Amino acid sequence: MTEKYAVVVIGGGAAGLSAALVLGRARHHTLVVDAGEPRNAPAAHMQGYLSRDGMPPAEFLAVGREEIARYGVELVRDRVVEVEKGEDFAVVLAGGRTVRARRLIVATGLRDELPAVPGVAERFGRDVLHCPFCHGWEVRDQPFGVLASSPASVHQALIVSQWSKDVRFFLHTVAEEELSDQDLRRLAAAGVDVVPGEVAGLVVEDDRLTGVRLAGDTPSAEGTTHARSVLFVGPRPVPQTGLLERLGAELHETPFGAYPVVDPTGLTTVSGVWAAGNAIGFAEQVVHAASGGYRAASAIVGDLLMADLDMAARE
Repeated sequence: MTEKYAVVVIGGGAAGLSAALVLGRARHHTLVVDAGEPRNAPAAHMQGYLSRDGMPPAEFLAVGREEIARYGVELVRDRVVEVEKGEDFAVVLAGGRTVRARRLIVATGLRDELPAVPGVAERFGRDVLHCPFCHGWEVRDQPFGVLASSPASVHQALIVSQWSKDVRFFLHTVAEEELSDQDLRRLAAAGVDVVPGEVAGLVVEDDRLTGVRLAGDTPSAEGTTHARSVLFVGPRPVPQTGLLERLGAELHETPFGAYPVVDPTGLTTVSGVWAAGNAIGFAEQVVHAASGGYRAASAIVGDLLMADLDMAARE
C-alpha cells in the first residue's frame, strides 16, 4: 500500500530541516525528500547565523538530519518528480516510490547561474563570491573586483565598498553609457574605480586568485590584468518552482526571477501547499530559510489540528 504521511517536505536544506524538526516534535508523521543539492555547497563556511557563525554548511545539515531523526522524521535521498493533488497529495519520487501526504512544504530553493567567464565557476565560493554579508568579513581590506552583469550591478559594487576601500567595478558587457549619472556619482563617492572593457578570464597562481584579465583589442592579444584577490559576481538566480507551477500556484515576477505568492506563513495559493527558503525569494539567507521553515511547519500543525477537530465534530 502507498504510505501516507501527514506532511511531505520537499527539500532538505535549512528550510526543509527546520520545518521537519517542528513537525516531528509536534508528533506528525513526516517525510523529507532531499535531492542533496544545497545552494551553499560551494562555500566552506556559513556566516551570520547566531551560534553557528563559521560552521561548514555540510556540518550544519548533518546536525539537522540527526536532530529530526530523534523525533521519528524520515529522510530519503531522492528527488520529487511529480505531485498530483486530489483529496490529498500523491508525491512521486524519481526512485519509483509514491507516497501520499495531507500537506506539503516545498523548500526546493534555487540554482545560481554564474557568468560565463573562464575560471568563475571553478572558484565560486572560494575567492569568487556573491554575498558580502556571507563572506565580506573574511576577505575584508583585500583588493576587490566586481563583475557587472547588468547596470544593477552598481548596487553590489557600492555595497562591497563597506568591506574594502580598494574596489574596481569591471563593466564587462555593460556599456558605461548604461550607468546613470547618479550611479557614477555614488561610485565616485565610494571610491570605486570603474573599469570598462570585457573580462576575458581570471589569473590564478598557487590556487589563489591574483588578477582579473581584460580582453585584448584583437582575438589573439591579451588585455590588461588588474591585480585582485577577490571577485564578486552576481549570479542569475533560477528558482526551482516547477512543482509549484504544475500544482497551479500563482507566481509573481521579481528582478530575480518568478516566485510563488505566499502569505506570512508561507502558504501558497494552492490549498495545503506551503513554501519556504529560497523557494520564495532570492535573498533568503540560511537563518531566514530556517525561520521560514519553522513558520510554515507551525502553521501546518494548527491547520491539521483544526481540520481534524472539524471532521470529528461532524461525525
